[in-house]
Amino acid sequence: MNNREGIIPTALGAAVTIVGTALVTNKIMPKFASGILGFGLAHVVLGSIDLVEHRQKKHWYNEIL
Repeated sequence: MNNREGIIPTALGAAVTIVGTALVTNKIMPKFASGILGFGLAHVVLGSIDLVEHRQKKHWYNEIL
């Protein structure tokens, strides 16, 4: 199975960001909703960094260097 590291945090971060955005737009517990939104965005960013980092390590020229 070829799982790329970073997919799970990015996907879960996207889901949490959607929930946070829905809570913010409906003005349900605004401080809590902002925290959820930020938490989801942080996971999207960190998961994306993992995806990019591991994509670059699979090139043939990285094995030579």
